[in-house]
Amino acid sequence: MKLSYIFKRIVSMNYKNMFKTMNMVHDINHKNRIGIFFDWASCARKYGAGYVDYYQFRMFDMNDDERKTIITRGINNDIVKRFNDKSKINIFEDKALFNKLFDKYLNREWIYLKDASKDDFKKFLKGKKEVVVKPLDLSCGKGVDKIKVPKDTDKLYDQLMESGQTLVEDVAEQHHLLNELYPHSVNTLRIVTLNKKVVTAYLRIGNHGNVVDNFNHGGMVTAIDVETGMINYPAIDKDTNVFEEHPETKVKIVGIKIPMWDKVKKLCIDACDVVPEVGYIAWDVCLGEKVPCLIEGNDFPGHDLYELPVHKKDRYGLLPRFEEAMKEDK
Repeated sequence: MKLSYIFKRIVSMNYKNMFKTMNMVHDINHKNRIGIFFDWASCARKYGAGYVDYYQFRMFDMNDDERKTIITRGINNDIVKRFNDKSKINIFEDKALFNKLFDKYLNREWIYLKDASKDDFKKFLKGKKEVVVKPLDLSCGKGVDKIKVPKDTDKLYDQLMESGQTLVEDVAEQHHLLNELYPHSVNTLRIVTLNKKVVTAYLRIGNHGNVVDNFNHGGMVTAIDVETGMINYPAIDKDTNVFEEHPETKVKIVGIKIPMWDKVKKLCIDACDVVPEVGYIAWDVCLGEKVPCLIEGNDFPGHDLYELPVHKKDRYGLLPRFEEAMKEDK
């Protein structure tokens, strides 16, 4: 791990949260706090582990052979720098530009209000009962709303322009299996590709009546077996609550097999060719009744889902799988 990265992390670290996290580790393993701190510092130096990695992935329970297989914050950053051209990442950060370039993979209608008139907007809304509205400059599901189409579409146009929710899309059709699991949000598939290979995948599930499924916005997540599309582990939320079944619908999570799994993977692998200069991408996909629909791509995949202990049979991590994909470097 580069010393420059470690130095930047030391300077920018939230020490209050860091010591709070060390105390949380102490509450679990009851070891000496000073010893815990120095053990984490060793993980930071050797493996680029942040204190959240150390706690969330339970690296304090691991030996060195196990720790060196974990995709930590530092390692994830290195992969992004190696495979993603900075001059091209704006394509993924500008949602309207993304929709234009990846339109053939979206499988739904959309309109960008800054490029459209009120008459264009009225035509787009004709026959629609609901639409999804999004801002261009927020992430983690913030500002995303599903709204009913009112009679006064002129007023709605003005409201959306004022709020900055200028990307308007059809409500993505959701496969009945995932709708039964949780009907209030689109429960998206997070498919991570590296060098045009699917290296890991997750199902994100909404909760608490929310219309978004984001892990950082009240949702939960479970791992998908990359080869089979099976869900073999329970879901977990940000507060580490574990769910064998959905708390609202009582539908079992473990044992679900994602339909059209090969089509989902092919969609993401094919989409990699649109911007080949960005080779490490986290795709969000809605599984429709007949076809998968691309929602968006993320040029800085969040590693916080990768190494959750509830989704493992042992303490070894995903890094060997990522390294295998990186062997055929561009």
